[in-house]
Amino acid sequence: MTHPHLTPYDNVLDTIGWTPLIRLGRVGAGVRTPVYGKAEYANPGGSVKDRIGLAIIEDAELRGELKPGGTIVEGTSGNTGVGLAVAAALKGYRCIFTMPDKMSQEKVRLLKAYGAEVVITPTAVPPDHPDNYVMKAKQIVKDTPGAVLANQFYNPVNPEAHYRTTGPEIWEQTGGRVTHFVAGAGTGGTVSGAGKYLKEKNPKVRVIAGDPVGSLYSGWAKTRTMGEGAPYKVEGIGGDKIPTTILLEHIDEFRQLGDRESMAMARRLAREEGMLVGGSAGLNVALALQVAREVDDPDACVVTILCDTGERYLSKLFNDEWMQENQLLEVPRVTVAELLARRQGNHPALVSLAPAAQVRQALGLMSTWGVSQIPVLEDGRSIGTLTEGTLMTRALAQPALLDRPVREVMEASLPVVDASFASDRLAPMLTRELPAALVEQNGKLIGIVSRYDVLREMIGAR
Repeated sequence: MTHPHLTPYDNVLDTIGWTPLIRLGRVGAGVRTPVYGKAEYANPGGSVKDRIGLAIIEDAELRGELKPGGTIVEGTSGNTGVGLAVAAALKGYRCIFTMPDKMSQEKVRLLKAYGAEVVITPTAVPPDHPDNYVMKAKQIVKDTPGAVLANQFYNPVNPEAHYRTTGPEIWEQTGGRVTHFVAGAGTGGTVSGAGKYLKEKNPKVRVIAGDPVGSLYSGWAKTRTMGEGAPYKVEGIGGDKIPTTILLEHIDEFRQLGDRESMAMARRLAREEGMLVGGSAGLNVALALQVAREVDDPDACVVTILCDTGERYLSKLFNDEWMQENQLLEVPRVTVAELLARRQGNHPALVSLAPAAQVRQALGLMSTWGVSQIPVLEDGRSIGTLTEGTLMTRALAQPALLDRPVREVMEASLPVVDASFASDRLAPMLTRELPAALVEQNGKLIGIVSRYDVLREMIGAR
């Protein structure tokens, strides 16, 4: 094995690129076509955008637009800002970034950590609105002497950077065996720049652009008309306008994937491959595996992009509560059988009486076992219920009732639910009049669950 980084670098900018290419053998288990992920999170700024950040700054310097003490402005979802900020930190430029408010707080804090200024703008505005993050960036450039707009969505340096670096690296790392290249399109620079290079090396290479459901890119590629977009949660890819950095002539196909599938795959990559990546990488890998299954050829080679580190999404993608609030992760349902199993103590799961038992026996059992309801069973079937409050009130008013059979004082039967019934569904069924439910398993009553049991579960008490 050759060892990378054998000699020291002059500065951190020299470490951008030549990221590892890693086989995704666990999430791709059972798929005959090998799938490889290019680990762009290994760049110093943690994402694929380090490549274009440096390239854009050096191009602006070369053309004389960016001078010492100048300011770099960009509308960015975060990663391009980091790439620009890393290069600007070494080169001594000021950075101002505008960012939609749907982006994670980690990204905002990260940009500020590199010394950048961040202006937050509303997500839910049209692309030509003055408060749109791209329009806001253009206005800041007009108002700031010596400022240049990085303009990642319309700057030809963006795809050119991937043509010069990402594409050649993939070709060399696969020994020219790459047959399919899958990458999400945000600015489109990665997929079309690297795709252009790979197609020049081998015209048979198929380039597939990934797109979140809700984005307009896929529809535009098919019909050349702008359709109706919809909000989506995956960050950094897709869009509601068509950038000039998407070079459609180098893309064979657009494929869409939803937030839920994209984020589920990102979470799988962390747990199964040990790769902590963002939702766009999850989309890329899910689509790459889709392509690999269709190709079904061990001699083919699918390469995709692992765009950025998942550390930027700990408050979102890797936060179960956020995922559940956004209907991206099923809330784990606790069954009534599990509620029974969690009970403390050694008392019976089901305390019951026959219809001929005396009322004093019922009150004695309630006191002994600390229960408020006792079902009256006949041949294993509930025919009524004894409730502590009602029995005590009646016995105090009529002491002779203590020696009467419970069939004379019992109330209506409690509802019966199966052991697999979800406890959150049981909650609205329980009322003051029906404070508990009987639990049945395989046709046999095995316990009783009360409002108290359900409430303890809801508040997280154990």
